[in-house]
Amino acid sequence: MPQFFNKKLLLLLVSIIVLVALIGFSLREREELTWPEKFLKDTTGWVGNVFNKPVSGITGFVGDLKDLQHTYDENKKLKARLDEYVLLKTQVQDLKEENEELRDNLGKEDDLRKYSPIQATVIGRNPERWHEMLTINKGKRNGVEKNMAVITSTGLVGKVKVATDFTASVQLLSSIDKANRVSAIIQGKDKAFGLIEGFDDEKNLLLMKRIPYDKKIKKNSLVITSGYGGIFPKGLPIGKVVDVKVDQYGLNQTAYIEPSTDFYDINNVMVVKREVGGVEDEMDGEDEVK
Repeated sequence: MPQFFNKKLLLLLVSIIVLVALIGFSLREREELTWPEKFLKDTTGWVGNVFNKPVSGITGFVGDLKDLQHTYDENKKLKARLDEYVLLKTQVQDLKEENEELRDNLGKEDDLRKYSPIQATVIGRNPERWHEMLTINKGKRNGVEKNMAVITSTGLVGKVKVATDFTASVQLLSSIDKANRVSAIIQGKDKAFGLIEGFDDEKNLLLMKRIPYDKKIKKNSLVITSGYGGIFPKGLPIGKVVDVKVDQYGLNQTAYIEPSTDFYDINNVMVVKREVGGVEDEMDGEDEVK
């Protein structure tokens, strides 16, 4: 029995010595590796390379996704700030234009004190009747009545067609309506009276008719209200003459008037109540110019 254990102990010691020798042999520097070492080294390297490429690719892909998300978020923030800037710039421009228009109206109001001007804002326009009617935010409760003149800081716009308690409908000078007439004067050395009646849609010009054939009218002459008829105060700017034509019978002339007010873009107006006496129908103004 002791002899058996001695053999096992001896075999164990020999095995340990051989293993240590092999390890020492493997660890020492050599120019050539054994075939098993080469096989093991190549296999380990190939397996590591196989697993390393997908891992590197996935890592790079994830990194690219993060960069892309960051770029997208940054671009989104910049676009939002740009949109805010554009909106703010537009609002500032609108406010500047509105303030300028209101200042002009206030300056005009000082000249119209005797006509009791009422400030109003345009709150509605029908796209199909854009050059004919508009709605303002003042009505009977504010002193607005039918046939009152409506102006801007640049000139005459039209007259109140219908007034309710809180709003009013304004008929523009450009409205195609046979009853829509304004007695006017073409200024100059030889003043010419006529009626603003009609509108040329293609040229965007008012038509001033019933001008005596013998009146010599110069282009760019100013046209103002005559004050006849009891509706429109005298001296309100209407526009300027751009062309004159004689009718087919040679008895009267028609002047083409460029409006002093842009009927397409009207935001703030003044309703003018005339305090002087006079008839209430512009038709009476026709009698003055026949």
